[in-house]
Amino acid sequence: MKKTKLRFAIIGVAGYIAPKHLKAIQETGNDLVAALDVSDSVGILDSYFPKTSFFTSFERFDRFIEKQKRLGIGIDYLVVCSPNYLHDAHIRYGIRIGVPVICEKPLVLNPWNLEAITEMSKEFSIPVFNILQLRLHPAVIKLKEKYGIPISQIPQKVEIELTYITSRGPWYFASWKGDESKSGGIVMNIGVHFFDMLIDIFGQVIQTETHRYEYDRCCGYLELERAKIKWFLSINNDTIPKEEGNKRTFRQLKIGEEKFDFSTGFTNLHTLSYEKILNNKGFEASSVKAVLELIHNIRKMNPQIKNDSNVHQLACLPATRHPFDDETPNE
Repeated sequence: MKKTKLRFAIIGVAGYIAPKHLKAIQETGNDLVAALDVSDSVGILDSYFPKTSFFTSFERFDRFIEKQKRLGIGIDYLVVCSPNYLHDAHIRYGIRIGVPVICEKPLVLNPWNLEAITEMSKEFSIPVFNILQLRLHPAVIKLKEKYGIPISQIPQKVEIELTYITSRGPWYFASWKGDESKSGGIVMNIGVHFFDMLIDIFGQVIQTETHRYEYDRCCGYLELERAKIKWFLSINNDTIPKEEGNKRTFRQLKIGEEKFDFSTGFTNLHTLSYEKILNNKGFEASSVKAVLELIHNIRKMNPQIKNDSNVHQLACLPATRHPFDDETPNE
């Protein structure tokens, strides 16, 4: 018997991350029937689902979804790839229309948003899944097998240094991503997956410190049940260590003297995430409670560099001016 294709709809299809979801929907043998985005630069649809009904108006998108439901051919999943600050509203929309939701990271920006989503999900019995693809990375799985053991079996906490630098140009600061109220700042925008991975492997948060928190970088110290972690996140190309040459991205996790490079191995992780979700093994909303609380605390702390061994080696690099500091109003 031929498998019946599941019907997907997506909110936010013109951005960077949406093609990964389009590819995952296609590779799992399913169909995208509707897409919504305020931008009409969505030619990418032709490469995956050329017959998808596309809308730039939420009202028309909603009307289409409702009509499909009345015809008995409603959607099976709603995918949310909109800007971070809209995730909360779009997830709640999916729950209200009775459709399981698959949402890109971060699920929401604040712990209280997660609490409301979780309660609503339970009330309507509609699951909400977050894409936490780094948990599925082969190198991460091996790390969890090695270190995700009972605390009683660990003689001392593991010493870790996380360095994640992914360069961004001036466009970043003119977009919603450069507005912390909309993106959650770089600690949320680029750090959420790595913090989630570390908590998943090394256990609950014991202590956290924020040493620097600036528009283009942040760093601090994190102690978990099984690990002590010095971390540094940046979108400034000038912070990449000189010995790395002309790289634009540098992702490294150093555990003791062993180094793990996460610059590769991401090719099919969204598809793998979808396979798990469709087999009822996805990461539901409650999975991100600990990491959202951690990031909230990092963002709200008063940054202060301490003169001790818990400070990352890149923490004291000189600050740089914001790209728009020299502009005059209305320029």
